[in-house]
Amino acid sequence: MTDTNVDLILAAFDAVNAGDLDALMELWAPDIEVDMSRALGPMRGVYRGEEAQRGFIDFRESWQSERSEPHEFIEEGEHVVVPSTTHFVGRDGIGVQARVTWAFTIRDGMIVRVRFYQDKQEALEALGLEE
Repeated sequence: MTDTNVDLILAAFDAVNAGDLDALMELWAPDIEVDMSRALGPMRGVYRGEEAQRGFIDFRESWQSERSEPHEFIEEGEHVVVPSTTHFVGRDGIGVQARVTWAFTIRDGMIVRVRFYQDKQEALEALGLEE
C-alpha cells in the first residue's frame, strides 16, 4: 500500500511500463471506470470493471512495446492529474508518441476512475481545478 495518491499513481505507471498487469490490477478498484470517451479511434468509450481490464489487455497486445513518461503530478484531494507522453512501438517496428493527460480518482487507497484528456487544461477544467 502506498502512502499518498501520487505514490499510488507512480506505482500504476511503473506497472504499465513493466507490462505487469497483475500489479496494475492490484491498484484498480474492482468496479473501476476508465473513461476514454475523449479519445480518438477504436478505444473510444467508457469501460467498467472487467471490461476495463480486458480493454487494457487488448490495447497492450496491439503494440510491440509501450512506455509512459509522466511529466508532472497535480494532486488535488482525491484527484491526480498527470500530463504524460507515451512512446509506442507498433508490431511493424514503427515508433509513435502520444502526449495526453490522465485524471485519476483515488478512494480508499484504490484507483476508482481513470479519465483520458487531450491536454492538461482540459483535464483541469473538467475537474473544476485551477492551475
